[in-house]
Amino acid sequence: MSIPLLDLNRQYDTIKEEIRDVIDEVLESQYFIMGDNVEQFEGEAGTYCETKHAYGCASGSDALLLALMAMDINPGDYVITSPFTFFATAGAISRLNAIPVFLDIEKDSYNLDPKQVELFLKKEHPVYKKLDPDPERIKAVIPVHLYGQMADMDPIMEIANEHGLKVIEDAAQAIGATYKGQKAGSMGDFGCFSFFPSKNLGAYGDAGLITVKDPILAEKTDILRLHGAKPKYHHSIVGINSRLDSIQAAILSVKLRYLDEWSEKRKEIAHTYNELFRKAGIVGDLNQCKDGCSENCGLETNSIITPTETTGASDRSGRHIYHQYTIRTKKRDALARVLNAENIGHSVYYPVPLHEQECFSYLGYKASDCPNAHCASRQVISLPIYPELKEAEIQKVADTVISVHTS
Repeated sequence: MSIPLLDLNRQYDTIKEEIRDVIDEVLESQYFIMGDNVEQFEGEAGTYCETKHAYGCASGSDALLLALMAMDINPGDYVITSPFTFFATAGAISRLNAIPVFLDIEKDSYNLDPKQVELFLKKEHPVYKKLDPDPERIKAVIPVHLYGQMADMDPIMEIANEHGLKVIEDAAQAIGATYKGQKAGSMGDFGCFSFFPSKNLGAYGDAGLITVKDPILAEKTDILRLHGAKPKYHHSIVGINSRLDSIQAAILSVKLRYLDEWSEKRKEIAHTYNELFRKAGIVGDLNQCKDGCSENCGLETNSIITPTETTGASDRSGRHIYHQYTIRTKKRDALARVLNAENIGHSVYYPVPLHEQECFSYLGYKASDCPNAHCASRQVISLPIYPELKEAEIQKVADTVISVHTS
């Protein structure tokens, strides 16, 4: 039995006719850039995310870039974010010659720790002393909703408002996730979504969406994605070419109708994994995992840590959409070898935190500046989780993880 980390063929088989119909309609129209399909999807996505302004763009990376451009981030400005995320988060900051400020994550949620942000903005954080920024040049915070669970947004919003900072939600992995009943992308000044094919809502190529709270910034964002032109061929600002293809918009409109159903199935599978691991007696105590690198933390060798629903817990009016099912273990390398031998897909998101990446070495970070991110990067591993997983496949994955931690 071969179990891929993700099998998009199974999903496609369930919606094949609908997808082919809408693609044929676009082909018949011969209207491939922007147009009615894009406007329709933007309206549907805005309603789904509970936002008034939503604009399709070429990718989630472009969505982040557009948000920063809309708020006039300049060279030498500082933007606070998480070191434990895909490169695009910091890449967008650096592309504008701004400076990413990496602050540590919560070890249970893997999301940016609001307490770290508060310490930094109060000039009490060691990273503040390292970077010595001009306080007037600190402009924004980008919390990342990692693995499908939202960051702790209330304190982040409160801290940002107190210091006059914009908040850009990196919701690339979190469409449909909620925090105290509020949807991802609806709380910050901007929300940035990726529809990369492997996402819960995936296109058949690159695609993205940006949500905007302020109507003036919304209009500016709309103009920026079209080379800064309004009306056509008249440019008051310099923008970029970041338009959503009509075919991708049509496909996403079809798939959006199934998104909640798929996300609930992912959550059901995650809880099944949790229960199987609990019954096997291999679930450890997260409190044993002390700050610092994995060699020094107190996690027992034969234990794993299963995902913790913090803001995504249902009793907190939250929702975790499980874009990834990620465990942590000191036996990651051994587990990966056995999973490979059993033809079970897996991946490490992310093996090198951003503050340790070579391209950011000029900032002078040490691994110990973000100890929770450093430790997580050496222990996390993601297992197959998609709605079409069969019961026998879930059991095989669980049995394989259990076997490594009971031998």
